Amino acid sequence: MKAWQFTMTNEPLVLNEVPEPTPGPGEVVLDIKAAGLCHSDVGAMTDPGWLAIIPNRPITIGHEIAGVVTALGEGVTDVKLGDRVGVCPTASALAPGYGRDGGFTYKHRVLAGDLVPMPDALSFEMAALGTDAGMTAYQAMVVRGDLKPGMKVGVIGLGGLGQIGARVAVLKGAEVHVAEKNEGVWTLAKELGVTSVVSDVSEWAGQGFDLIVDYAGFGTTTAGALKAIRFDGRVVQVGMGRLETTLDIRDLILNKAQLLGSMGGTKEDIAAVYELIGSGDLKPVVTIIGFDEIPDGIERLHQGKVVGRLVAHIAD
Repeated sequence: MKAWQFTMTNEPLVLNEVPEPTPGPGEVVLDIKAAGLCHSDVGAMTDPGWLAIIPNRPITIGHEIAGVVTALGEGVTDVKLGDRVGVCPTASALAPGYGRDGGFTYKHRVLAGDLVPMPDALSFEMAALGTDAGMTAYQAMVVRGDLKPGMKVGVIGLGGLGQIGARVAVLKGAEVHVAEKNEGVWTLAKELGVTSVVSDVSEWAGQGFDLIVDYAGFGTTTAGALKAIRFDGRVVQVGMGRLETTLDIRDLILNKAQLLGSMGGTKEDIAAVYELIGSGDLKPVVTIIGFDEIPDGIERLHQGKVVGRLVAHIAD
């Protein structure tokens, strides 16, 4: 079968012929129906720092995977043939697309314990998106952010994760404000139910936010968030647009600020996102592309030309 594989930093993906997988004990094989594209894929393609977590190359990348169970390994009893599932990329030690082959292909071998059942109303494209973009956004906002109804919440960056985090916060009863420099998506912010939109987090200085989740992470955004929270307020850092920043330590100490990192999430987070999408309350913006368009899609992400998320339709 064909697979888009990563070979080395700053080298194009290669379309290789790879063997079809067979399940070992405790494993299943899925027919992949949809696979999401992520800014982490861009990072892996362009930043040598990612090589430390991609020890075996070439490797099929793609860590947002949804499909149908078509083969069962020995000892698998909680999953049956024909089940529609998403794959939690953080459930086991080896993440798809990094520690083992991922989803930019047609079949996927995975531990049965990594699977999350899909609601009947959920499309495979939305299920794939929910496995990482949904999980990561939800974990940062609800779990790490300890979101409560009535909170004054800031969302920095209205990209693929920020749009989900902002809508989840609205649905949970928060007063939500967005900082997003791209005015082209301000209309989307209003559609999500947010209270206000500004172009830069610096405009929030001194406004006493209970919680700010930074889905952008461009250094100045983190520093600006610390100036915008109340005493004992919380900043949750998700975005990795820049890997270094300079903070005003006075803001950190005198505000008794809580500055927390957030990465990934859990199967429970994915299930919660699936429920919200399946009910129609959460409607992430998504663009669907074909299998052959995956390399071009990653380049579009790299150039900042994507609104919301990109998901590749793999097979009917």
